[in-house]
Amino acid sequence: MTSYDLIIRGGTVATAADVMAADVAVKDGRIAAIGQGLSGADREIDAGGKLVLPGGVDTHAHIEQLSASGLMNADTFESATVSAAFGGTTTVVSFAAQHVGMSLSNVVAEYHGLAEKGAVIDYAFHMIVADATETVIKDELPRLVREGHSSIKVFMTYDRMKVDDQKLLDILITARETRAMVCVHAENHGMIAWLAQRLLDRGYTAPKYHAVSHPRSSEAEAFNRLIAMASLVDQPIMIYHVSTAEGVAVIRKARGEGLKVFGETCPQYLFLTAADLDKPGAEGAKWCFSPPARTTADQEAIWRGLELGDLQTVSSDHAPYRFDETGKLSAGPNPTFKQVANGMPGLETRMPLLFDAMVSKGRMNLQRFVDIMSTTPAKLYGLHPRKGSIAIGADADIAIWDPEKKVALNADIMHDGTGYSPYEGRTVTGWPVTVLSRGRTVVENGGLHVKAGSGEFLAREAGPAAEPTGNLSPEFDPQRNFGAQLY
Repeated sequence: MTSYDLIIRGGTVATAADVMAADVAVKDGRIAAIGQGLSGADREIDAGGKLVLPGGVDTHAHIEQLSASGLMNADTFESATVSAAFGGTTTVVSFAAQHVGMSLSNVVAEYHGLAEKGAVIDYAFHMIVADATETVIKDELPRLVREGHSSIKVFMTYDRMKVDDQKLLDILITARETRAMVCVHAENHGMIAWLAQRLLDRGYTAPKYHAVSHPRSSEAEAFNRLIAMASLVDQPIMIYHVSTAEGVAVIRKARGEGLKVFGETCPQYLFLTAADLDKPGAEGAKWCFSPPARTTADQEAIWRGLELGDLQTVSSDHAPYRFDETGKLSAGPNPTFKQVANGMPGLETRMPLLFDAMVSKGRMNLQRFVDIMSTTPAKLYGLHPRKGSIAIGADADIAIWDPEKKVALNADIMHDGTGYSPYEGRTVTGWPVTVLSRGRTVVENGGLHVKAGSGEFLAREAGPAAEPTGNLSPEFDPQRNFGAQLY
């Protein structure tokens, strides 16, 4: 009689807390035992000399998403999640993107249909709210949160997506009432629009001027304004893709004051700078994303923010557009920086880039890598303890890494639909060679071993991260506001 379906034998197991020599046993898709000398399995994987890590949890990916301008990005749920799996990621939180005039319920249903058909790993959705109508605020959002979509994304910029301060407050207080996390792309829209127009009027149209058109002060200003609104109604927030030293400092100050403000950055802000956009012709369009890449000094400040815990996660912000007329060059072969679709691929390279920098090069230890890339994002978005750790009872989402394997990043080895790699020519040390999702072998020996549509939707409550602090602002405290009941 066998006790287990699978034993991963002889590897070095790492969690956010510990590193140990241990075997890991899997039964019915979950981790059933962790120990030494385990036996009695239908199948074994020899992990000698390898690291046995939780699969990555990438909580910021745009997949099969139609932009507000009508462009479809380069990935289906199948190609995106295959790409994620080859990079060691086993859970992805994508977006269900509402545009003005759309029913949010219909949007979420449509994205479910796409993911059910294509996803090869498990997934959840953030709801993008661009049109905060009374129906959305009072009916659709509360119901969709109850159905397991416990995070909401809002843009403070982009002409067709931005939500003004009053509507943002409506969303924040609705999230407080329903227990959802609010995630925000926070930049000052007026500053960006004003500076972009001055650049265009003076003939500075090349893609490299995208990096100039998003003033770094627009990030800190928007962070401060957002934090003030969130504090007013006592709603926790996640600030997406922090790109500047000033932005990190704003978050550090808010957290030091006891506010529930969380911060995320992305590999592009750790490994790229504005100089990467300075390419001949339209080539720099490949590196157009928002906020833009900044400076090496900002990179160091962001690394320090991760080391100190001011920033908690590194996600991909995967937003792939091909470098052709279907994507980056949809406005023609020589677009202005305002005509270039914003975004680039990142699902497959997120974990290898961070492993190389943090573990192989010694920037942080293996436990911190696991924490930032898997455990903390799972906790922040209500996916833990099912996802994000190697623990008894957790899903057997496991990536077995060869810490010595060197891989030169280039488009030919990528599995997304973009057709280019922003990190072309960079070599990393450390690569996931076997990837399991719920005990299923997804990637092994360089091949895919599961079918499209085999991933599962993860209905979730927001969890402790989204619980209010209970520190009432004067306006919401009946003891100090003449008895007015505003919650």
